[in-house]
Amino acid sequence: MSKLPATVLADLLNIRFADATLEEVLGQYVRIAKAGVPGVDEASITLIRQNRPFTAGYTGDLALAADELQYERGYGPCIDAGTSGTELVIPDMREETRWPDYSAVVVERGVLSSLSIPLPVQTELVGGLNLYARKPGAMGPESLEAAREVAAHIAVAIGNVVSYQDSAKLAADMQAAMASRAVIEQAKGAIMAQNRCTADEAFEILRVASMGRNVKLRDLATDIVERLQAPSA
Repeated sequence: MSKLPATVLADLLNIRFADATLEEVLGQYVRIAKAGVPGVDEASITLIRQNRPFTAGYTGDLALAADELQYERGYGPCIDAGTSGTELVIPDMREETRWPDYSAVVVERGVLSSLSIPLPVQTELVGGLNLYARKPGAMGPESLEAAREVAAHIAVAIGNVVSYQDSAKLAADMQAAMASRAVIEQAKGAIMAQNRCTADEAFEILRVASMGRNVKLRDLATDIVERLQAPSA
């Protein structure tokens, strides 16, 4: 029996894959995970191909920063969950000793608890669903059960999308996702400078503007960056 609210389950079942990139599909899933798993502040999905991890979908800057801190070090719960197939629950990051260099730095960024669930993907990819919270002990047994269910849906989705893509197309999609993150970071920097706000606040400004204008986040970010780079009259 599903541990997810009926509305969340309906959202999962209503996701459409037609004409969508892997990045776009997984972006829908992380938003559902954030809304449907109790205690979650931000969510992301790490995919690993040929030992190279990257964030395929994320809901906010906190999640992306936490992921990137692990990629820089080559270890951490999101990488280890994906490669080992082990669920990694961290109730209080301040007391975590398995990845001391990572945990100390991510606490400074505001992550005090996390949950990483491996994705049982039957492809060349492995990965994990990463859930982050700003409070210790934010995610209990109910969160774990709900996260497992969302992760199972994500794994099926990845399998469905990848099955229709050859390796070259998949690699191109991954490259596009990384380029998308780079331009979003540039746009965030501009917003931070203009509004004297934090990275999280800049991302939220960008996200709200994207929804209000009904344009993709990366397209809006690209427009901002291009405007900044255009020569003044």
